[in-house]
Amino acid sequence: MKILATDLDRTLLPNGRWKADSEAIDLFNRLTATQDVLVVYVTGRNLALTENAIKEYGVRYPDVLCGDVGTSIRKYENGEWRFDEGWIAHVKRASPRWSASAIRDAVSRVAGMREQESEHLNPFKQSYYVEHDKKDVVLKEIDELVKGKFDEVIVYSFDSQDGKGLLDFLPASATKQTALEYVAEEFGAAKGDVVFCGDSGNDIFPLTAGFRGVLVRNADEQLVANVNKAMHENPDLNVYFAQGNFRGLQGYYTSGVIEGAYHYGIFTDSMDR
Repeated sequence: MKILATDLDRTLLPNGRWKADSEAIDLFNRLTATQDVLVVYVTGRNLALTENAIKEYGVRYPDVLCGDVGTSIRKYENGEWRFDEGWIAHVKRASPRWSASAIRDAVSRVAGMREQESEHLNPFKQSYYVEHDKKDVVLKEIDELVKGKFDEVIVYSFDSQDGKGLLDFLPASATKQTALEYVAEEFGAAKGDVVFCGDSGNDIFPLTAGFRGVLVRNADEQLVANVNKAMHENPDLNVYFAQGNFRGLQGYYTSGVIEGAYHYGIFTDSMDR
């Protein structure tokens, strides 16, 4: 079982400031359809926003969607989405102290952040916009109020398109990393058989969890620095940095995903362009 997992925004989707290769998405769709690859989207987008992306950019439907930063899992079968109820039960068992409402109350007086819209929240995801220039003060106060009390993880990332800081509180058992681990186990794949591609802060966990990682060429500088640090501390980590100049592709977005998939043998020369 070959599993190719990827973040969406500015990883598979060419929605950043770098120039995309116009043929890359069609090539990705063709390669994944013909080379017996299980495709997993691991994204902060909810289901509606994922479907919007599929329609807008023409990327294929995934076999599995780990949405809402990994807090929900759905399979796409016979043209329909099927919600994974087993994932919900797993998270509740693994993170018994989790409470989105309790976290909301705990951080309600923190200045420099505001709650995200209701469509970006769910029982396993409490999310905020943060004034990026105040993030150090905000995160320090958040740690004092929340850290270690709710079986939670606190994930901060920066949206370079909008200039917004994004802060997610998630159950420790329901992240991009743990959702992908759950999917891999369900399909009988070892971590070394799973490739994960990312570009920004909330991708650090799956990129350094023992999967085969790929950073697209437009990855955030801070993520690149954090991955390099993790690789220095753990030489067994396997992460590939897309460089471009590969089969006529420049390594940004979808092109970097394709380059990384070839690097790890997910795609082979039997389907040359």
